[in-house]
Amino acid sequence: MKNWPLLFFGIFAILAVSWLGLVLTAQIQYGSLQPTTQELDEETGGTVDGDPLYPLFPLGLAQQGELVYNSLNCASCHTQQVRRPGLGSDYQRGYGLRGSVPRDYIRQNQIFLGDLRVGPDLTDVGQRHKEADWYYRYLYTPSSAVKGSLKPSYQFLFEEADEDTLNDIGYPPPTAKAKALVAYLLNLRLDYDLPEAKQIDPEDFKAQLKEANHSSGAH
Repeated sequence: MKNWPLLFFGIFAILAVSWLGLVLTAQIQYGSLQPTTQELDEETGGTVDGDPLYPLFPLGLAQQGELVYNSLNCASCHTQQVRRPGLGSDYQRGYGLRGSVPRDYIRQNQIFLGDLRVGPDLTDVGQRHKEADWYYRYLYTPSSAVKGSLKPSYQFLFEEADEDTLNDIGYPPPTAKAKALVAYLLNLRLDYDLPEAKQIDPEDFKAQLKEANHSSGAH
């Protein structure tokens, strides 16, 4: 076949252009995203001076905990992406008061979107469970914190302890890795607004859901 170099070049060019198109489109849409205030300045359309910028940057122990989370492959069973109402039942399950958007991830060193929900979504777990004690109990004996949990016990994240200690608080002293992991999980919160993503008022959502159910039942 005399023209095979030209054919090969044509196929390569098509694939290269398609790949560049995807990369450049994503870069144009998301690459320039910056932290922002919950509301924008009405006059300038920019951030409001003096207001905190979101998403917040994880600091100290939470950053170390991200490495532990990754090493334990937690993303194989947990997602970190809340679907907005209308695209699933994430809100009803208490996973977050709004859907996740690209800006939520711009300060993360590694993004753990996940693709399976053997366990619950963790995007807003730090808002659902605010005490470190809950996480230590869950890591050591999952069923003691969540009835019927399928999660395996991570007892290797704890020091050895006598029975009196276990009977007293339910888990041995946590290791440095356990403390870092819990700090990371406590840092996972979706309790802020973004200009492109506002939290839903729980009562308004309940009213909308009730009306939707009533309408579907009427037909």
